[in-house]
Amino acid sequence: MSQLVTGEAVVLEVRIARMPTRALACAIDFVIQVIVLTVLLGALLGFLLTEASQALGIALVFITVLLVLVGYKVVMETLTRGKTLGKMMLGLKVVRDDGSSIRFRHALVRALLWLFVDFAPWFAASPGIVASLMNKQGKRIGDMVAGTVVIRERHQPMASPPLFVPGHLVQWAQSLELSRLTDELANTSREYLARYMELEPVARISLGDALAYRVGQVVAPAPPVTIIAPAFLSAVLAERRRRELSRLATARATYATTTGPFGPPVNPYAVPAGPFAPPSPYGLQPAPDSHVRPPNLQPYPPHSPPPTPQPTKINAEGWHAPGSEPDQWT
Repeated sequence: MSQLVTGEAVVLEVRIARMPTRALACAIDFVIQVIVLTVLLGALLGFLLTEASQALGIALVFITVLLVLVGYKVVMETLTRGKTLGKMMLGLKVVRDDGSSIRFRHALVRALLWLFVDFAPWFAASPGIVASLMNKQGKRIGDMVAGTVVIRERHQPMASPPLFVPGHLVQWAQSLELSRLTDELANTSREYLARYMELEPVARISLGDALAYRVGQVVAPAPPVTIIAPAFLSAVLAERRRRELSRLATARATYATTTGPFGPPVNPYAVPAGPFAPPSPYGLQPAPDSHVRPPNLQPYPPHSPPPTPQPTKINAEGWHAPGSEPDQWT
């Protein structure tokens, strides 16, 4: 395990990819590059032998090799935000030193230094291997210059966070304008909620406030009442999920007219058990597949209607019913 410090001074625990795993991913990528290079040079062979001069032939071969060896890594890592085919197979990902996704400039610097410095054939010993063995985060020279690090993404599973919209905020949630909420920001918020209980108390507050501010800049209108950052993020993501489920349900209903029904409808506001599940006064029920009831949720007597929800209090410490202890937000 190693620690990455985000731009909000929050410490994140990650698993660093070590040299043997990275070497295997690099070998897979190199085999793919050789195959692509062989195909391209084979396609150019006829032109090189018949019409091209010696100088032009050498230039074309050099450009082709450079584009394949450098362009493959740059294009893949830019489009996938830090992954090549070899890294995908082994569950690795390149991230910046603050844990955020890399961009074109980072991928370009890493690729150029990989070819001309880290594993250049004119060095007796590979500088990249030496640097990776000496660096505590397994960085090669390209990573040091670009400000990146390779992590083991596959061994850091993200549980799907329980998302919900409190009963008294459903109308507000349904009026939200979410078109400016990008997938990247939504996924970052979802990862924060999934790891909420793993973070230190200070990190929970600071990182949650930072994400809530970023989401609040692209989401409107603002909540009608003051709520804490994790609850705000949870409500926004729950509404985003509800709309997607509604869209899929409409598509399925149209398709079902010719193929038959798909089964019972899905409750988009079902609340799974977990640290984000609201107390019973919200009048929300746990998801059918939940094995643990949310805090303070009491089973209703058979054949009797549920009790009338009581007013709730919202304060800086979290969400809780009158006379009850705060939930696990703090």
